[in-house]
Amino acid sequence: MAWLSDSALNHLREVIEWPDFAGTRYELLEEIARGGMGTVYLARDKQLYRKVALKVLNVFEGSEGATRMAHEARILARLEHPGIVPVHDVGALPDGRVYYAMKRVEGRRLDEYARSKPELPDLLRLFCRITEPVAFAHSHGIIHRDLKPANIMVGTFGEVLVLDWGVAKILDFHGNDIGKPGGQKPDAEPPDAAPGAAVGTESHVDGTAHGMVIGTHDYMAPEQAAGEVGAVDARSDVYALGKVLSFLLEQVLGPGGIPKPLRAIAEKAASRKPAERYATALTMAADVARYLDGTPVTAYRETVLERTARLVSRHRTAVALVLAYLFMRLLIFLLVRR
Repeated sequence: MAWLSDSALNHLREVIEWPDFAGTRYELLEEIARGGMGTVYLARDKQLYRKVALKVLNVFEGSEGATRMAHEARILARLEHPGIVPVHDVGALPDGRVYYAMKRVEGRRLDEYARSKPELPDLLRLFCRITEPVAFAHSHGIIHRDLKPANIMVGTFGEVLVLDWGVAKILDFHGNDIGKPGGQKPDAEPPDAAPGAAVGTESHVDGTAHGMVIGTHDYMAPEQAAGEVGAVDARSDVYALGKVLSFLLEQVLGPGGIPKPLRAIAEKAASRKPAERYATALTMAADVARYLDGTPVTAYRETVLERTARLVSRHRTAVALVLAYLFMRLLIFLLVRR
């Protein structure tokens, strides 16, 4: 019996999985990224003469994977926001695999960006921009459920894109405005769990069953980790944003160098009880913006000394002028007495 080397096995896998786009408008150029459900390829649109990204279902994912891929494409098509990658096209290959074409994204993942040690104000402004597409999705009744640094891209010109909506939950499936009378919120969701997630008791083709856990462990809210599907809402994403903020601050400042107000913001967002978290992603962003502006944040109660230090720091130019004035008056007084 002849044994195949690892390189030979990898080559065979690539040959088997390399999608056949003959007869379509796309010409595959190279593989960009590979995930548990699908593989993303760089391709050229032969009709519009532009490069696009093609996400193709992996060979062995089957019908449930196809359902999830189609679900993700519909989610992205529904969310037209600068911070969410637009979908251009969707289809199926001759072998039955679902694919969709989307805007080609260039840049770095958020975790890679954080490791470059940006200045704290730049980092916080970037974080506030991350909350915008998340809040936009929430306003359309869509919960991401897998927010983490690896699913957020920082573009070449500082733009922010929230990726990987394959496990998103639709709260308002029938298109009714959330919060208005008559708004319905069924748990209509895709069937299988995200790569690396723990799967619970059972699942259905048209939804996630109670007891199924979807997401990434380090960023999942307690109700999400417990498989309480009906309890997952916008505050579950706020929890993940709190964990993302903690990750960013620790990468840039180190665990011991995080200012108390910022630590309090991250901890409030990631409270174990949903009622103790920020109600919305934008409310959390507003607290971060208050810190940037040098005003008190709602998540942290300052001491008198901290309040004084903050006011001095915020108005340091005025304080410096007053001190200079007082020093000059004192100097003149002493000279006159002589």
